Amino acid sequence: MAITLLVTDQNLAVVGDPLDGWTSLSCDLNFNQPAAGSITLPALPQYAAQLQAGRRLVLIRDGAIWCAGPLEVPQEGIWDVDSNPDPGQITANFTDDLGRVAGYLTYPDPTVAFASQVTASDATYQLTTTNAETIIRTLVNVNCGPGALAARQIPSLVLDSVAGVGSNTSITTRFEALLDACRTVAATDGLGFRTRQVGSQIKFGVYQPADLTSTARFSTGLGNLRSVQWKLSAPTATSELVQGGDTGSRVYVETASGQAATWYRVEKLVDETGTTSSTELTQAANLAFGDDGPQASLSTVTVDTDDLKAGRDYGLGDRVTVVLPTGLEIADVVTTIRLEATPDEGELVTSVVGRQDETTASQTVRWIRELARRLGRVEAR
Repeated sequence: MAITLLVTDQNLAVVGDPLDGWTSLSCDLNFNQPAAGSITLPALPQYAAQLQAGRRLVLIRDGAIWCAGPLEVPQEGIWDVDSNPDPGQITANFTDDLGRVAGYLTYPDPTVAFASQVTASDATYQLTTTNAETIIRTLVNVNCGPGALAARQIPSLVLDSVAGVGSNTSITTRFEALLDACRTVAATDGLGFRTRQVGSQIKFGVYQPADLTSTARFSTGLGNLRSVQWKLSAPTATSELVQGGDTGSRVYVETASGQAATWYRVEKLVDETGTTSSTELTQAANLAFGDDGPQASLSTVTVDTDDLKAGRDYGLGDRVTVVLPTGLEIADVVTTIRLEATPDEGELVTSVVGRQDETTASQTVRWIRELARRLGRVEAR
């Protein structure tokens, strides 16, 4: 195990010596979501002096940066005469630089300050029939990247090389969480986006995850499958009733999922004020079904082996195959890669395949139903 922890300022300049006295470490890298990590150290002055507001943590594993980003909780200290005697301990929580991007909203007019935004209620920022990668890069660039207002720019953030991925799509957005808008655009093609520190720059880029279902496989027989959890429940909407236009000039579009025949009819109103485009209204309905369809969750936890390692053989967003104890094979997306380490016990890398929250992907729903049927047949024997 070779792990190095460095603290930097916002300009990526290293502050002080490496944090070599840490006692425990965990770090979750998440697909299209900010990372979440924590370190625990003795509450010594040299560590406390580095772990300050505005600082960043760089986690280097085997010579390569595993995660780099701001300290969200620079210090959380405890001293207790029984369980944490002198000098006590400090825990610091950190994220990656995507956590900085997550703090921004999409301005209707990114070229002017908030106080000067267009006052009309239907003022929006629109990109139509444009490549999905271009849209995501543009949203980040004009809201917090080098193309944004000086006051909104994230220090050292630049756009990574163009990957040339994604198909044409459209987006209409207004004061929406920036990463939510990016995820909406990325969903159609299953694109991923991330930040990475390279030298003195933080590079934001888009990528196309790989289909590794034939080479990255997890099962109890291979010794790399640790747990499986699943759940199936009814849809929260089978008809999306989309309301567009504006007061006095409304446009209404209903889109049905076809699930009412299997379950029952459930209606939901979707407000898309500001657009009368039937294409965008239908797109809004289809996106809503992504949250409102039959609710299924499938979460499996895998572990690294010599033959199959996270970061080397597969990464976030890649599709891999999980062979369940029932024999059913499921292909799903790697959503989290977790690193845990202590100086005494070494490191453990695990991955979450599938979503731990509820998902409505039709293929996942079918897999969960098939799994339920198979378990039912086993129970009936």
